[in-house]
Amino acid sequence: MAVQIQPRQWASGVTSTQGSGTWSTGLFDCMGDMGACCCGLWCFPCMQCKTTNDFGWCFLLPLLDPCCLAVSCALRSSMRKRFDIQGSYCDDFCKIVCCYGCVWCQMARELKIKGVQQPITSPITTQVTRS
Repeated sequence: MAVQIQPRQWASGVTSTQGSGTWSTGLFDCMGDMGACCCGLWCFPCMQCKTTNDFGWCFLLPLLDPCCLAVSCALRSSMRKRFDIQGSYCDDFCKIVCCYGCVWCQMARELKIKGVQQPITSPITTQVTRS
């Protein structure tokens, strides 16, 4: 049995994690995407669950967030790593504490701009070879 590691391929065709080093939109650019803004305003938990699901995580994770904001911090940090966006965990935490809703809307916009959906292939592919 041979194990081969391959890059993730996303529904949009994006296969690399390289980005521009910055978020595609600013933290307070909610009015640039009225759909995400309205969803965040009128049904914030739904927007959180959709954003988490679009990133490829369990859509129920945001329901644990009121306990300690750990889900928001982990998701934002993972998103920065995947898209090669500059920042730090401390910066993420401070923004989440001060502007919780704006941070989630920014993450939703980033996924929408990148065209990211759930992964369509596994990052690890196993091949069975027969002799």
